[in-house]
Order: sequence, then C-alpha cells, then structure tokens
Amino acid sequence: MEFSRELRNDVLAGDITVSVRLWTRPRVKEGGRYRVGLGVIEIDAIELVPFAAITREDVRRAGERDRESLRQRAAHAGPIDEDTLVYRIEFHAVMPG
Repeated sequence: MEFSRELRNDVLAGDITVSVRLWTRPRVKEGGRYRVGLGVIEIDAIELVPFAAITREDVRRAGERDRESLRQRAAHAGPIDEDTLVYRIEFHAVMPG
C-alpha cells in the first residue's frame, strides 16, 4: 500500500492507523501485510463506505487536520462527494518479518 513520503514515518510509528482510498476495487485484504517504505503494515479492517461516514476520529487517525484535507488527499483518482464510496482501511504497523 502506498503512502505519501511525508506520511510514511507516522504510519510506521503507529501515529496514522486509518487510510481512505478511492479505488474501483479493494487493493488490500484484511490480515494482509504490505511494505511501507522500510517497514510493514497489517490490515485490520477494510470497508466500503460513503465519504459522509468518515468521522472526525477517522480524520485524526489518518493524520489529517480536517475532512477537507483528507478528501483532497484521497481524491487523486477523482472527485469525492459526500456520497462517493471510498474504502476505509484500518491498519497497524508491524515489525518487518
């Protein structure tokens, strides 16, 4: 799973534990492990939800200052309205195996 370079250290430190993705199909699976820079994350949960379902807590856990920042980061694949379906992914950092 790819993260912007400025987010990678926070992901691996465990400070970022949620990601919102605008994908046409899931690209990760629950329980899967994926390399992030020099580390690894494990997916705890993935669900398809409308962007309106993204909470303040999700925004905080994604490392963003507000919902609009999160919307802009996730919108690299297209515009995101409140009813746009996005993948909400929970994960945690693990030690490289």
